[in-house]
Amino acid sequence: MLEALSITKSFGGMKAVDNVSLHIRRGEIVGLIGPNGAGKTTMFNVLAGALPATSGAILFQGRSIESIPSHRRSALGLARTFQIPRPFAEMTVVENVLVAASGQLGERMFPNWFVPARVRAQERASLEKARALLEFVTLTALANEPARLLSGGQRKLLELARVLMAEPSLILLDEPAAGVNPSLLETILSRVTELNQKGVTFLIIEHNMDVIARLCASVFVMAAGRILCSGRPSEVSVDPRVIEVYLGGGSP
Repeated sequence: MLEALSITKSFGGMKAVDNVSLHIRRGEIVGLIGPNGAGKTTMFNVLAGALPATSGAILFQGRSIESIPSHRRSALGLARTFQIPRPFAEMTVVENVLVAASGQLGERMFPNWFVPARVRAQERASLEKARALLEFVTLTALANEPARLLSGGQRKLLELARVLMAEPSLILLDEPAAGVNPSLLETILSRVTELNQKGVTFLIIEHNMDVIARLCASVFVMAAGRILCSGRPSEVSVDPRVIEVYLGGGSP
């Protein structure tokens, strides 16, 4: 479903991502792990279109997308969340979900004049969809509250609901467990599992190996901008090279 082929991303003379290739099959939950500074987030940004690759190719469902901007990648079905969610603090929770609705007739001038009934019908449908997604992520009770009132874990759930407005087929999920209390973490993990059972594919950055072991069938390990190894979580967790980069300073 997603192939990254020999991706390199350089900042001046430093290669944050160095000749990285990975593949994700439809319906998988794949982990991307490694110590701080390994290049994971840079790789995510390249895949999502936030950063251009210095070299290499990205194929999504067989289509070359490395020259396509991030908003068009999202429209194709490739979406991402962020490690630190930044909702619009003074907007309500449901309004934060609605901003992710795409292709809205009301965003253009002429439909509001010539087909106002269609605009209103689309807006009603978007609101119903947003409320259904908030129910899915257990935030219904907070739908009309300002997003600034949400806890860190609730913001992660809001981020997931907002991404789901675009109906993605593959989600790049950035550290879903970071800063989340155990109760909300269980909610996040159960929703990821449920979405995967419905056909959504995931690539997940995560430092919590328990989360990786619970969710992922396979894992890629990055270190110093390169893929160090890959395999099942049970395999990579006991690989001496992986243990070394986590405990010995980050170099393979």
